[in-house]
Amino acid sequence: MSFRNQTILPAVRKWKELEQLLNSEYTYIVILDSHIAQLKSMVKIAGQANKKLFVHADLINGLKADEYAAEFICQEIKPAGIISTRSNVIATAKKKGVTAIQRLFLLDSIALETSYKIIGKTQPDFIEVLPGLMPNIIKEVHEKTGIPVFAGGLIRTKEEIDLAIQGGAVAVTTSDKELW
Repeated sequence: MSFRNQTILPAVRKWKELEQLLNSEYTYIVILDSHIAQLKSMVKIAGQANKKLFVHADLINGLKADEYAAEFICQEIKPAGIISTRSNVIATAKKKGVTAIQRLFLLDSIALETSYKIIGKTQPDFIEVLPGLMPNIIKEVHEKTGIPVFAGGLIRTKEEIDLAIQGGAVAVTTSDKELW
């Protein structure tokens, strides 16, 4: 199963990278690093090209990643979705009707168990598992939560993408242009 027929979610850090993707087959694009003054223009230009942006709220320069910032992003910037490691940001995005993607750094068993508790409270629309090189963990997270999973972080080859998808990820987020 793919994410609306898109198994790769290109993750961009610069305007130039976003511009390169405006004429691509991709509908959904992740904005990793951005500046608050650029976001609205990025979403507008992407929308004109029929692209939908998932904005990583924790990585916006000039904005603190909290529920007030999430409210501002939802009301003023209007992206297709918000990605965050912070449960209060995810909860606010859900309240505002914006796709909420909970990013999880799964470093060990304690992080995994803590993540299950957070997900139980926030009920995000999607979960992004990092690093994305763990097909067994991707499968477990999806089975335990019933929430679709994106895999991201440290994925460097087509084979690793295939393993993540086979493990149950609906899509892979990557900033590696070679994999786009």
